[in-house]
Amino acid sequence: MKSIKKIKHEGFSLIEVLIGIAIVAIALLGLAQLFTYSVMNNSRADRMSNATFLAQQQIDYHRNLTSDELNTLTAGTNDEQIDVNLDGSIDYRRLTTIQATGLFWEIRVFVFSAEQLNTAVNDLIGDPQEYSVKADVSTIISR
Repeated sequence: MKSIKKIKHEGFSLIEVLIGIAIVAIALLGLAQLFTYSVMNNSRADRMSNATFLAQQQIDYHRNLTSDELNTLTAGTNDEQIDVNLDGSIDYRRLTTIQATGLFWEIRVFVFSAEQLNTAVNDLIGDPQEYSVKADVSTIISR
């Protein structure tokens, strides 16, 4: 009598394949969320970097002024609207204050995003954190 050999089927069942696809989909979904989060953080860091550069640029400009020029600028707050990429839309608002004390001038530069274009200068200077200041740089210049 001949013996009947059992045929062994190798491979994956349909349920195993579906479970594997579900696990891969969940992993990819987590990576997609991580990617979105990193893009948002990079954009935020870029805005802060640009704002810090604009503030430092203003400080460097004032370091090169004479005593008479600095005294002339202490009269008020310099309020500038800056279009960084020259696309016709304002990107930042830069406020510069100078206070004179004898032969010393304290210069403080605030840089805000364009959302603060319609906010009063005194409000922005009074509480910059409330209005999400992007850069706040100060220095003392002596002559």
